[in-house]
Amino acid sequence: MFLAKCKKLGRLFVIKTRLEVFMVIYALALGAIERGTTYLGQYPGIGGKLLFLACTGSVFMAGAKMLDCVRHEKGSPQDKAMPAET
Repeated sequence: MFLAKCKKLGRLFVIKTRLEVFMVIYALALGAIERGTTYLGQYPGIGGKLLFLACTGSVFMAGAKMLDCVRHEKGSPQDKAMPAET
């Protein structure tokens, strides 16, 4: 009974659609901009700007990976049956 409830709770944290991915990307971007703004205040000059770019760049990389994963999960059943080439 406890495991069944844990599984139900765990399903809430699975990203299934592109809309959910875009909502997560938006939340990540808000946090990255806030952190980047803090870096600009703490490290004036080129150092702060580079840290700001690193914060925002990580959102682009994470967002692209999440979108690829959702697209891969929605692949055809034939793709899932074929093992990956090594």
